Amino acid sequence: MGISSNWAAKVGAMIALLVLGVTARAATTLKIATLSPEGTGWMIELRQAAKAIRERTNDQVKLKIYPGGVMGDDKAVLRKLRVGQLHGAAMTSGGVMQPYPDIALYNLPLVFRDSAEVDYVRARLDKKLMAGLREQKFVGFGLAEVGFAYPMMKDPVTSVAGFQDRRVWAPDNDPGALKAYSSFNITPIPLPIADVLTGLQTGLIDSIGSPPIGAIALQWHTQVDYALELPLMYVYGLFAITERAFNRMNESEQAIVTEELSAAVARVDAASRKDNDAANQALVDQGLQWLQPSDAERAEWYGIADGANQRLKANEYVSAAMFDELIALLQEYRSAQNVNP
Repeated sequence: MGISSNWAAKVGAMIALLVLGVTARAATTLKIATLSPEGTGWMIELRQAAKAIRERTNDQVKLKIYPGGVMGDDKAVLRKLRVGQLHGAAMTSGGVMQPYPDIALYNLPLVFRDSAEVDYVRARLDKKLMAGLREQKFVGFGLAEVGFAYPMMKDPVTSVAGFQDRRVWAPDNDPGALKAYSSFNITPIPLPIADVLTGLQTGLIDSIGSPPIGAIALQWHTQVDYALELPLMYVYGLFAITERAFNRMNESEQAIVTEELSAAVARVDAASRKDNDAANQALVDQGLQWLQPSDAERAEWYGIADGANQRLKANEYVSAAMFDELIALLQEYRSAQNVNP
């Protein structure tokens, strides 16, 4: 009887240790980086998603978020993701180009004319981009619009030639922006985002490309007086974690993380357009003047961009297959709307 009881006690202890071991292995802390500071839409949604994930997984999956660029720019974050120092990030499309060039597909200069075209294409291509990202060992939870970057400057300019004479800022480490400007024979001045306001104040630069909400949030609008009604480039971000970190979770946890983070990104995406509309009106109220290019000037802008995009395709900046599908969708939409392709 004593032997039996002792044996039962040992078995019970072993089972308890196994259970504790399984629980310990299942616990996961995902270290997440973002350039967005506290209080922004991204951070509000990430905090909300982190809380929901923690509750729904009974504290087995936690998100430790590093906001405000404390982990460095997109290039530094990508390096830390590769070595496992970080597990996920909210990044710009340009930051993800190195492992997956097609993620910059929507960044091509003047490829979209308005938000309706964006919505039509994204409804059909976003999932393919996420699938391509997964092939590069990143699990994506969707794209989030930042908005169209419009040329903004201190002096009124509407033509390509006029803009070539400007001192134009481009984000450093953003190949998409550099390619967009070089398409028009503009040699931009690369600067970190944190240095743009000072650059405008000192005259180092006199022109920027920015969505309205970005210009207001970063106070750039205080240094520019004009904006050109030309959607130079569609700006967006995405949230992804490494496949390695994702696979550390069990299937139930993966489903919860996917559901919560996808919903958070979708909310950021939906809110951005409303925020930009409000920011646009705020810019007008504060005296910024929107300029309209003439028909001939507009045709020149788009003609140059079309040629540049074809060269980018030929040089495999993005894959030919995805580029062709994008252009086919735009032609399909414009034909249905009776718009000149």
